[in-house]
Amino acid sequence: EPMSSVRRGRSASAAAAGLAAIALVLAGCGGSHGASRQDTSTNSGSAPMPAEGGAGSDANKQGPGGAAPPAAQPGVAVDLRVDQRSIVYTGSISVRVDNVERRASEAVSIATAAGGFVGGDKRSSSGGHSEATLTLRIPADRFASAVDSIANLGTQESRDINTEDVTEQVVDLDARIATQQARVASGRRLLASAKTLNELVMLEGEVAKREADLASLEGKKRRLDDLAALSTITVTLLGKDAPAPAAKKNHLGFLAGLEGGWTSFVAAVAVTLTVLGALLPWAVAVGVPAFVLLWWLRRRRPPAPVTPATTPAGDAPPTA
Repeated sequence: EPMSSVRRGRSASAAAAGLAAIALVLAGCGGSHGASRQDTSTNSGSAPMPAEGGAGSDANKQGPGGAAPPAAQPGVAVDLRVDQRSIVYTGSISVRVDNVERRASEAVSIATAAGGFVGGDKRSSSGGHSEATLTLRIPADRFASAVDSIANLGTQESRDINTEDVTEQVVDLDARIATQQARVASGRRLLASAKTLNELVMLEGEVAKREADLASLEGKKRRLDDLAALSTITVTLLGKDAPAPAAKKNHLGFLAGLEGGWTSFVAAVAVTLTVLGALLPWAVAVGVPAFVLLWWLRRRRPPAPVTPATTPAGDAPPTA
């Protein structure tokens, strides 16, 4: 009778663990079904449900005009006009100035006055040539005006501005974060109602995995928020006598192909000669003793006996 009670207790624990696992799987399926419904609404012109509140989410959706769009709601279309999209601006500008140190300080003042900051500052002076390279982070809505102000510090020699529309990535991350938050919440509810040690251990592992996935998604979202809120411009300030940056060559055409082929040929020959130079000492160290040993063995070998040719019996020698 005691053994039967123990067995019944173990069976009840196993059944409870199985029921908890089934409930966890059903909760995950429900979250996946919700994500698929949100993706369908996105394809039909409605934005998925975003991650819950936060200044970072609003800052990411500020366009060049600085206006933030209304929070996305399930089944409600989101205004994705040009001024409401998430745009990442990056670029570089080269300006020749009369005084590098003074103009560099003015460029930093332009960035800070626009609400940005200095991400990098590299200055050099050699042989009478001065040069400064600044990496400035500037709010997206003031990026264009700040770049124009920097260009007016001297004579602009080059400018290269690139833009990337990350609105779809932001909307997708918002939907995935909302779905993952629901899955984490359901896992925590099941964890709070765990009855046995087996259930507790299994549910703790699953909740930890879901929380790690949620943290990864939120980290990607914060990265996009930062890139969209603060654009990056690399400023190169050149002194009067400093050489201009090397212009990018056109890698198309017959001459460009010939130059590339010759460069690859010279590189291949250099690699071959390098390998031969590395193998030559080994060839001398191993080949010369082997050649001497073979020569000595051939000298020690006795010559093979020479047997005279015999004429078969009954055959007469040929006559003239």
